[in-house]
Amino acid sequence: MTGSGRTTEWTPHGEGPAAVRRTDPLRIVLADDERLFRSALAALLESRGHRITAQVGDADALRAAVARTDPDLAVIDIRMPPTKRLEGLRAAVDIRQSHPGVGILLLSQSIQVTHLTELTGSGVRGVGYLLKERVADEHFLDTVRRIAEGKCEFDQEVLRLLFNGPHQHGRLARLSARELEVLKLMAQGLTNPAIASHLVVTVKTVETHVGSVFKRLGLPDESEGEYHRRVLAVLTYLQSDRTV
Repeated sequence: MTGSGRTTEWTPHGEGPAAVRRTDPLRIVLADDERLFRSALAALLESRGHRITAQVGDADALRAAVARTDPDLAVIDIRMPPTKRLEGLRAAVDIRQSHPGVGILLLSQSIQVTHLTELTGSGVRGVGYLLKERVADEHFLDTVRRIAEGKCEFDQEVLRLLFNGPHQHGRLARLSARELEVLKLMAQGLTNPAIASHLVVTVKTVETHVGSVFKRLGLPDESEGEYHRRVLAVLTYLQSDRTV
């Protein structure tokens, strides 16, 4: 048990927020140099009873705020001063290593995959990456809570780009050609019926392949729900060959 009341349970690749159901208000740090966006996001989160423990506009202030307030979640813009490149993402990697119990939700105007495998390499629980436009989505607040609970939530556009990277060995060698094809379609956000239609096979056949992918990649039965396991399958693929 940490000082903020988070419990530490089994995680697939190391320490990280445990997947536990939370109903209490969350303590959240917001990091974005766009003051208007940050204020609007704070108002949205506070309208659901969550407490904003700090609002900051640069990566150094973010690191300090997390160390000072020990939040449940840090919502971080990938691009922040001084260069407006990847300071937020690099800070997220640092926070993941120094405060593994803090959930991380990355927001970005566009997809950036540099350093993402470093971020997920210490544990895929409690990590999310969404395009900023998703903040207006009706499910955004549910996503925030799920990440704080230890689940993972990645924008389908992010998963598609990550999956098309140069990772072709390691755990993927355990998959048959058809299983690899199914995994790639999963990364594109297709449901089992959609995959069946694409491959011109039955849904039951796809379900068998999906179950085999989970088993061959060593994904635990404890994973929370079908969607969570599908995301884990893609991230496991990424983590298996970061150095290739």
